[in-house]
Amino acid sequence: MPAGDQSRHVDVVEVSPRDGLQSDPTLLPTAAKVELITRAVRAGLRRVETVSFVNPKRVPQMADADEVMAALLADADTRALGASYIGLVLNERGLDRALATGVDEVNAVVVATDTFARRNQGQDTAGLVDTAAAVVAGATSAGLRTSVMVAAGFGCPYEGEVPEERLGWVLERVAAAGPHEVALADSIGVAVPADVTARVALAREVLGDGVRLRCHFHNTRNTGLANAHAAVEAGVHVLDSSLGGIGGCPFAPNATGNIPTEDLLYLLHRSGYRTGVDLDAACAVVPWLEAQLEHPAPGYLSKAGIFPDVARGADPAA
Repeated sequence: MPAGDQSRHVDVVEVSPRDGLQSDPTLLPTAAKVELITRAVRAGLRRVETVSFVNPKRVPQMADADEVMAALLADADTRALGASYIGLVLNERGLDRALATGVDEVNAVVVATDTFARRNQGQDTAGLVDTAAAVVAGATSAGLRTSVMVAAGFGCPYEGEVPEERLGWVLERVAAAGPHEVALADSIGVAVPADVTARVALAREVLGDGVRLRCHFHNTRNTGLANAHAAVEAGVHVLDSSLGGIGGCPFAPNATGNIPTEDLLYLLHRSGYRTGVDLDAACAVVPWLEAQLEHPAPGYLSKAGIFPDVARGADPAA
């Protein structure tokens, strides 16, 4: 495979410091969060969702977002590796905090169903679209890259199936807000590969070529990695994952289990995709993370081991 073949490159966005930790029962100290992010960047993960600017009473795990960002930006060596730090922002007040802390990217959220939207953020979907549009406009004017995650894009814990017509309606309105990237999320882990193929096609039709498409899968029903493979085969070049597979959505019943970063890397490398991430280094983070959290992580690769050497490197087929 030619080294310049970008059709075989996948960017992996590391979400363990935010989506991974936000629902974990262990409250990690700031220094441990910074160490997790630093280890991820040194392994080659260049986009990291580091913090969220939300009400600490609702998500106490994110109460030290300002301190985490201050420590990260003070680390010149890690910064020099080219890391881009993403902050989750749910409203304009959160955006003000994000801009003050120096994040590189801002990610807003629009939930695809009204019931889940109200329970998660206190507004219906249309209200969340308006809020996301204001966040995108403010972040863009400040020179930051922006993304909007369409949560519950495959199914809702309260309304059940999300019709493609509904998803298309949401995507149209999100695209009109002008983000650089839209993330299609299976927030409760209900999708199967056929769903992914169909909804990626729908998203591409709605978004066109001007907006990059990202996918975010949960492994709640053990289909997350299969869905990730279906996404890249459908032409998606950006995937979210969490070291060890920690995390999930704290506002959806039983929605545990991000796809493990190291397991995803193994799948991609063995399938001939490049990521730029050192699989050995990513695996080495997981035992350390388990020790910090004082409980096992659900990922498999760090326990089973890498086989064979072709899956090990960042560019296995270059």
